[in-house]
Amino acid sequence: QPQLVESGGGLVQPGGSLRLSCIASGLTFSAFDMSWYRQSPGKERELVATITRIGGTTTYADSVKGRFTISRDNGKNTALLQMNSLKPEDTAVYYCNALSRYRQYTYWGQGTQVTVSS
Repeated sequence: QPQLVESGGGLVQPGGSLRLSCIASGLTFSAFDMSWYRQSPGKERELVATITRIGGTTTYADSVKGRFTISRDNGKNTALLQMNSLKPEDTAVYYCNALSRYRQYTYWGQGTQVTVSS
């Protein structure tokens, strides 16, 4: 059964950094585009960053461009989100998502809480 497990969330002060990890199992990791989404209370889930399955093309939400970096290691079935210069508005539950080439399969992790506060 495919599974995504996130880790790395926590409490950080404004301006600080965190690195989120997403480890996949039960699927052919290199066949999936990987994305990070986030959701804060009262708001819809929003796409933060995506990295394609081959070639590693990346895209970012305007709100995180220049501060967040998504990467992947297909040999370790891992997707990463490096978050720098964090702001209070980055506070949310962050979710890892895997999407197959023709969008017929998608999987979600359980989420990891990121809180940016002084």
